[in-house]
Amino acid sequence: MKKPYLLYFIFVLLLLVLAGCTGKEPVNHTNENKPTAAKKKIELTVSAAASLQDALNQIKAEFEKTHPNVIINYNFGASGALQQQILQGAPVDLFFSAAEDKFDQLLQAGDIDKTKGKDLLGNELVLVVPDGSNKEIKTFDDLTKAGKLSIGTPESVPAGQYAKETLEKIKVWNEVENKMVYAKDVRQVLTYVETQNVDAGIVYKTDALISKKVKIVDTAKADTHAPIVYSVGVIKNSIHPTEANLFYQYLQKENSLKVFTTYGFKGLE
Repeated sequence: MKKPYLLYFIFVLLLLVLAGCTGKEPVNHTNENKPTAAKKKIELTVSAAASLQDALNQIKAEFEKTHPNVIINYNFGASGALQQQILQGAPVDLFFSAAEDKFDQLLQAGDIDKTKGKDLLGNELVLVVPDGSNKEIKTFDDLTKAGKLSIGTPESVPAGQYAKETLEKIKVWNEVENKMVYAKDVRQVLTYVETQNVDAGIVYKTDALISKKVKIVDTAKADTHAPIVYSVGVIKNSIHPTEANLFYQYLQKENSLKVFTTYGFKGLE
């Protein structure tokens, strides 16, 4: 090898050696100032009576503000239908029923944790007619004047069961049974009255109060039907028992009870 090339080779080799001795580890910028990973969000499924919809939606908004890692998903419907879904293994975390007997059946079957179940609210049963109706229906006894009348299906809708009990108690059921338009839940009854597809309907007071298209003309006496009790509890096989219990306890807090009262429910304590 000629001398100039030899000197050049030695010079390059020295530079490489020096770079290896003094070079620093490359800086990894990928984790620099990287924020801590956000806490995983937990989604809860709450099966609840349709009549609770407005109050529970307000409570959901307030709860999620203070517990941002928990998302509440509601499944509203008739308590009887919701109970059957739970018995068949539907993935539910809490059950909020408008029928005490449906709730108690789940307790007895072991589907609801007995230490995390409570009778929380009460309600009233009312007779409503379309606003501006001229049918002269002013009391439950006047229902014999109705062309069509709507109640929830008694076998699955608690309000329908209470309505049938009341009509049997005042001895008009046999006269109006063939005029009945049955609904899947109490909100559907309300819709039938609002749209004047029926002359009258029997719903919870809480549902009647949210509508400007119906008028309350009578309230069922307490002794004409079984007590209207709303019970809430944690499903025993909930995959998120800690968060489910958190929401269960939140529903019993003073702020939540005030919301329920605003919508016409009654506390039981």
